[in-house]
Amino acid sequence: MGAALERLAPERRRQLRGFRTGEGCRLIAAPAASQEGQTMPLLDLASNDYLGLSRHPGVIAAARAELESSGLGAGASRLVTGTRPVHLQLEAALAAWLGRERVLLFPSGFQANVAAVSALADRQALVCADRLVHHSLLAGVRASGARLVRFAHNDLVDLERQLAQARARQPQQRRLVLSESLFSMEGTSPDVPALAALCRRHGALLLLDEAHALGVLGPGGRGLGHGLEGVHLVSGTFGKAFGSGGAFLAGEALLGDWLLQASGAFRYTTALAPPLAAGALAALRQIEAQPRVAP
Repeated sequence: MGAALERLAPERRRQLRGFRTGEGCRLIAAPAASQEGQTMPLLDLASNDYLGLSRHPGVIAAARAELESSGLGAGASRLVTGTRPVHLQLEAALAAWLGRERVLLFPSGFQANVAAVSALADRQALVCADRLVHHSLLAGVRASGARLVRFAHNDLVDLERQLAQARARQPQQRRLVLSESLFSMEGTSPDVPALAALCRRHGALLLLDEAHALGVLGPGGRGLGHGLEGVHLVSGTFGKAFGSGGAFLAGEALLGDWLLQASGAFRYTTALAPPLAAGALAALRQIEAQPRVAP
């Protein structure tokens, strides 16, 4: 381990980066200073707080009220004593907003994606993943034991070729496709309606990671997969446009119950902190009150 670290060039070594908050919604970079030696306000274009809701007074007030009511942490998993009314309220509100039968909350997006893949695939399954999907989805594939193949980024011709070959080789094999609706590092999106139709045509399940699209893209910010038949499971986070923390999976009632019964990533973890859930619920209400339809 030490030798491997020594081989890393200084410019390739990862470092922790952050800000200290200034007045109001301003973010001040610690090393930045003006010629007079005073700190300078900076515009943060690197965060995922797309709508600025992490500093919205209503979101902060909701989180503060829940903090006073329920405490800082949930203290246990959802199946023991960790479930609070705000968890159920947020899950119900998200299900109604997204038009999904069941929503389950997770403490992190990484955890939600690992749980999602593990619920949809097993050692006998084939997973076709976009070449640039998030690392958490690939970690889920490894946890599931499924066979992994990659298709060229947003290339539905390549994906169809792989699905057709798999279908001809093993007609009864479960096939799962992994993609994102908005790839944050590239700023690209697949043709989601065509992707969903392709998966239906070949009898493949589709897990769509909407983490970077929810709140900003699709009808009313509901994501690019909203209302499409063939999107079996949607993963989303609250740490981006919602300005809070945590994540969720949204799908059919049967799949939600399967996750509840069989997902270790859901069962064996402390529930999402109640103040974060309350903040996410308040952010959702803000998004609902000011809908925007993306082109």
